[in-house]
Amino acid sequence: MIIVALDALQLNDLDWSALDCLGGAIRYDATSAELVLERAKNAEAVLVNKVKLTREIIEALPKLRYIGELATGYDNIDLAAAREKGITVCNVPGYSTDSVAQITFALLLELCHHAGEHSRRVIEEKKWSRQPYYCFWDFPLLELAGRTMGVVGLGRIGRRVAEIARAFGMKVIACSRTPKDVPGVSTVDFDTLLRESDVVSLNCPLNDGTRGLINAASLAKMKRNAFLINTSRGGVIVEEDLRHALDEGVIAGAAVDVTSTEPPREDNPLLGAKNIIVTPHIAWATEEARRRLLDAVCRNLIAWSEGHPQNAVI
Repeated sequence: MIIVALDALQLNDLDWSALDCLGGAIRYDATSAELVLERAKNAEAVLVNKVKLTREIIEALPKLRYIGELATGYDNIDLAAAREKGITVCNVPGYSTDSVAQITFALLLELCHHAGEHSRRVIEEKKWSRQPYYCFWDFPLLELAGRTMGVVGLGRIGRRVAEIARAFGMKVIACSRTPKDVPGVSTVDFDTLLRESDVVSLNCPLNDGTRGLINAASLAKMKRNAFLINTSRGGVIVEEDLRHALDEGVIAGAAVDVTSTEPPREDNPLLGAKNIIVTPHIAWATEEARRRLLDAVCRNLIAWSEGHPQNAVI
């Protein structure tokens, strides 16, 4: 079987030998849109992360029978086209749940304590050394206990975020497309969540219902002292609107691990906003999560080759 991984850079330091039983995989660190057809033209199985497999590309690959997503989200694949051609598409749900939930709170705690910035001022500016007192702080320091966490999306990650928030002593409310009964979490509508939350955590997929969900109108409904955390997809936020909200003090701060295009353009509006933290899509990338991901990708492909697909989207 010819297996081609079109953008495997973030997994190439790991062991791919599990696929040796199928003939091994041809791996490329990255593949531009112009090279997809050339590199995948003989492939029976293609593995992708962010490379887009459009209808035009799928229809131009006559040997293709399997698409393996190197992630949970699969909005880069034209599922209708794959379904029409009888191509199996499998993803990897759940591999990064703990890692993404962990960085959600890493970002939130940085907004609350500014630990990185305080450290920089101590080390680079010697500011602590020059204080007349035993301590100093240059930002308000906030305690999470007693505050309200609003979780948008109650999938695996959203539920884990809610669990950790409760461990911090936070009240947790949530909204979800499908009703879910999560212990200790009150389900509310989206507008209520915006009005009542001190922290809004976006843990929803990007689809037609969530694209641009956070915009000028929704931001205006949030508390002026609220924080927004996005570890889902950049397209959930209208970035110009968030920039304006931060610069004008509509909300107190934001932290995002994702942007609408990645890598972001240097003139991305969020990169110059006030009171924002931007990390480079690292929530999923702990070594443990990446190993779980690759293990599942290999198991998915082997299971499909044996006639019993698992984690099949279609």
